[in-house]
Amino acid sequence: MAALAEIRRAAGRAVTTTPWLQSRHSFSFGDHYDPDNTHYGVLLVNNDDVVRPGAGFATHAHRDMEIVTWVLRGALRHEDSAGHRGVIYPGLAQRMSAGTGILHSEMNDSGTEPVHFVQMWVVPDATGMAPGYQQREIDDGALHAGLTTIASGMPGGDAAIALHNRDAALHCARLRPGDAVNLPSAPYVHVFAARGRVGVEAVGEVSEGDAVRFTDADGRRVTAVEPAELLVWEMHAKLGD
Repeated sequence: MAALAEIRRAAGRAVTTTPWLQSRHSFSFGDHYDPDNTHYGVLLVNNDDVVRPGAGFATHAHRDMEIVTWVLRGALRHEDSAGHRGVIYPGLAQRMSAGTGILHSEMNDSGTEPVHFVQMWVVPDATGMAPGYQQREIDDGALHAGLTTIASGMPGGDAAIALHNRDAALHCARLRPGDAVNLPSAPYVHVFAARGRVGVEAVGEVSEGDAVRFTDADGRRVTAVEPAELLVWEMHAKLGD
């Protein structure tokens, strides 16, 4: 079966704006509900957030969700009810497993500069797991060398951090103009242009904030037109399977 590709443009995303936050949602989120856009594969949330200096998300609850945070610019301070504390910065991957329930806060660690990050949620394999937390720095050279696996629950995967979903993996690449990577071959692949502009084989150009949703992905080649950063979800199942 030939791969199918659907481009979702940045301008078509729902936006939540407050005095301290601008959050752009690739899928239904909060008050923004579209019954035709609730998830893709096992990916439920892909929020592109900018938080002003000294502000952030006060303590709030999550349950039965795998939450991966990737900072593009600035620094984000995390604290949770399980005693985990840390500052996330570009190149440091973080995964929080909400499990049976966890309270956490996410605040801009700077009083002078905004923080820009992408937060992604996938469903875990099982409900009722113990809450957990993991973070690990990713080598910049590896990110520039090709798709690097940030988080994965797939058997035999070589990931920086673990994900409690056996059918999903998150990859990242930082590309210079002319650099190219091959996308994974998988039933569902979600490509998010976190920064810059790239050309996708047989699809066309996608720019910052755009996404491409591949069904039966066949390893298409992606080439940077300008400096770019890609976040790529490889998924071998969808919700309901």
